[in-house]
Amino acid sequence: MGKGKKLGEIRGFSIQFMPYSEISGLNSSERIKKILNIIFGGNILILQGKLKTEEEARLIEDTMAMVGHVKNFKGIELAVISGNGEEGFFKKMKMGFANILTGGDLGAVTIIGPATVVKEIKRNPKKIELMLNQ
Repeated sequence: MGKGKKLGEIRGFSIQFMPYSEISGLNSSERIKKILNIIFGGNILILQGKLKTEEEARLIEDTMAMVGHVKNFKGIELAVISGNGEEGFFKKMKMGFANILTGGDLGAVTIIGPATVVKEIKRNPKKIELMLNQ
């Protein structure tokens, strides 16, 4: 860091990791409710796997409906990062079968955070950047 540059004030926040197994037995409404409870606590959630497309859409719809109705809630930032490395045929078949059994893509990671904490999530092939609000 160069001379004269200061880091902004950093507020406290928490990052919570949730294995997919923690939500695999829940229905869609229960999954969304569990995720929202974590986000409303001001936490950033890192979820192993990813939600179904319709669950992700419903989560976004529900949070957008809450903006302006829930005090200090400005929405969420969400990003899904999938491993897309070169894999052999048998490994792809094994992962595909595991995804069918669990209902989620376990080779992916979903990051969800409240917009009051997370300004932006940038995805690059080799890294994830979380831009935080100050």
